Amino acid sequence: MVATLLLATAVVSVAHLFVLATRSNLSAQRQTYASTLAQEKMEQLRGLAWGYDDVGLPISDYSTDLAVDPPDPDDGVGLAPSPGNALAANVNGYVDYLDRYGRSLGGGETVPVNTVYVRRWSVEPLPTNPNNTLILQVLAFSVGDRPDTDGPVLDLGRDEGRLVSVKTRKAR
Repeated sequence: MVATLLLATAVVSVAHLFVLATRSNLSAQRQTYASTLAQEKMEQLRGLAWGYDDVGLPISDYSTDLAVDPPDPDDGVGLAPSPGNALAANVNGYVDYLDRYGRSLGGGETVPVNTVYVRRWSVEPLPTNPNNTLILQVLAFSVGDRPDTDGPVLDLGRDEGRLVSVKTRKAR
């Protein structure tokens, strides 16, 4: 009887650990996917023109729309500085929505039906060198995990991916 009680207690404990491990694995999977989506958007931002032409004049892409797939070269904001709340709220030109497979559903301030992930990004000139250096940030998360706010996004929530990079003009 005592052995049966001990065995039952051990089985219940192992089952609880199994549930905790499953939850942790699912959370890690969602965070990895969000990080992958953030990396994809960062690569798009880093691929936009930001340099000098052959005579030394600055080249800046301020027109590519990265909220659609494929990017539209003439209908967006490109690397134009974003509003201060671009990471905290859905700001047109600095947000896109993805279905559960990572396919683009477009951008805008209204979340489309079937959206599973949201990507927000910001483009900020570096205060000490605003004409030549940009700070790029991308935040990707599941719908419903992060409410819109007016303040800065300082903390990283569960199951989110966030990347920060710097883009500097290079002479040819």
